[in-house]
Amino acid sequence: MSSPVKEFATRAIHDGQDPDKWKHRAVVPPISLSTTFQQLAPAVHAGFEYSRSGNPTRQCLEESLASLENAKYALCFASGLSATLSLTYLLKAGDHVICFDDLYGGTNRYFRTCAAKMGIEATFTDMRSLKNIQDAIQPNTRMIWIETPTNPTMKMVDIVGVSKILEHHPEIISVVDNTFMSSYFQKPLTLGAQIVVHSLTKYMNGHSDVVMGAIATNNAEIYQKMKYYQNSLGTVPSPFDCFLVNRGLKTLHIRMERHMFNGLQVAEFLEKHPAVEKVIYPGLKNYPQYELAQKQCTGTSGMVSFYIKGGLEQARKFIQNVKVFTLAESLGCVESLAEIPSLMTHASVPKEQRDKLGITDNLIRLSVGIEAIKDLLADLDQALEISQKH
Repeated sequence: MSSPVKEFATRAIHDGQDPDKWKHRAVVPPISLSTTFQQLAPAVHAGFEYSRSGNPTRQCLEESLASLENAKYALCFASGLSATLSLTYLLKAGDHVICFDDLYGGTNRYFRTCAAKMGIEATFTDMRSLKNIQDAIQPNTRMIWIETPTNPTMKMVDIVGVSKILEHHPEIISVVDNTFMSSYFQKPLTLGAQIVVHSLTKYMNGHSDVVMGAIATNNAEIYQKMKYYQNSLGTVPSPFDCFLVNRGLKTLHIRMERHMFNGLQVAEFLEKHPAVEKVIYPGLKNYPQYELAQKQCTGTSGMVSFYIKGGLEQARKFIQNVKVFTLAESLGCVESLAEIPSLMTHASVPKEQRDKLGITDNLIRLSVGIEAIKDLLADLDQALEISQKH
């Protein structure tokens, strides 16, 4: 009788962690800091030869990530952007990429100012419309870069819809940035995407103490190419950081449930607050793409964006007066963070593009942590009240 498929929580704790890997049978995978490994004979090794090419601690993490994304393969990189950089080596000069016009500022900057120097052309379009995607396809299009939900305006892309379009374009590789939802709430590969990319810095690690990225795929050819680029470019994370992310994944399911609970409570509170113009949160029923969110995701994270009444002055007052929320970039970790994207995470995006996307100076992005919800709501309330005083 075949064993049943394990649930997410069980896989998060056990997959990739088998004590049989080690003679000492450690329950927690050890940190392998060795840069090199003794060979049995010239060019005959026991699975590892040089730590850039492969590392036991990193391998445990990659196996765990593959399991959580319902993927056959996963690879880790020094950061989310180094994963992005490495993925563009699947392209060549003269190739074209379609990107969501509303992306994390660092991804936007990379395609505009770095990939462009390699001869890679990028078109930014509103991917909420499948027609826009279809219209953006050119003869030299070789990749489509999806972020869903987007950072920071929480727009979503119909991954299944995009996958159906690409059935007629097998030459185009689809990449989905799954950072905002994590592997727990969204499985892009099961919806037809070819590659998933993560900033593991965020929800997956969840403790604000590691910078790392990853990709996952079911495509053996893509995996072999990316493993080659991981080694050749040297864009690898340290074994110690892999150990930390491995530890973080074990509580991912519990953390995400609390992030969702707190995020929804915060969004509903802000919706009713007189100092708030508009709230953007996929878990709210008035969210413009609520049906897609319900169909595509199994939950919502703690990312909440809102427009405060007034302008930059009011946004600054709010930000400067929060006590439990910390004024800081990044997101997806146990502590709650608040920022003004136009001045911080998306300052590198040209102002005209920010204005078009709705990243105005009164937009505030919250990463709602897992603190007591009573304390979070009280903190928001007092800071919002101060923001409106003249």
